[in-house]
Amino acid sequence: MMARALAVCRVALGALFIWAAVTKLPDMAAFAQDVANYRVIPAALVPLLAAAVVGIELLAGIALVTGVMERSAAAVLAVLLGAFTVLLTQALLRGIDLRCGCFGGDERASWWTVVRDLVMLATAIAVARGRAPERTRVTYPA
Repeated sequence: MMARALAVCRVALGALFIWAAVTKLPDMAAFAQDVANYRVIPAALVPLLAAAVVGIELLAGIALVTGVMERSAAAVLAVLLGAFTVLLTQALLRGIDLRCGCFGGDERASWWTVVRDLVMLATAIAVARGRAPERTRVTYPA
């Protein structure tokens, strides 16, 4: 039962991050501006960081959906979600009014966004810590 729940969480989290990455791709300049608006990254690094985030989201999402290196992918996303949560929290505490940049839209950052990130973080940690799926062992006759 637990293995099935983790599999559902793994696929859902992977699909969510694929969606998040794909929605940013059409307007990477807008996403880079969202990253800059957090006011913690030097301007020269913003385009590189924005591209790296989208690439990581896409690759980790694909890994989770396909089940290839799923525990490692979930661990990478847990680190990313931890960073998102910290950066978002500091911006809200500083009174910065910004778009979260989460899904390529105009969603304003709020404490609800922090809660959502924490739920996704807990899910990523659960998947990363979950039992590795049993692989079919191939044996050859002697």
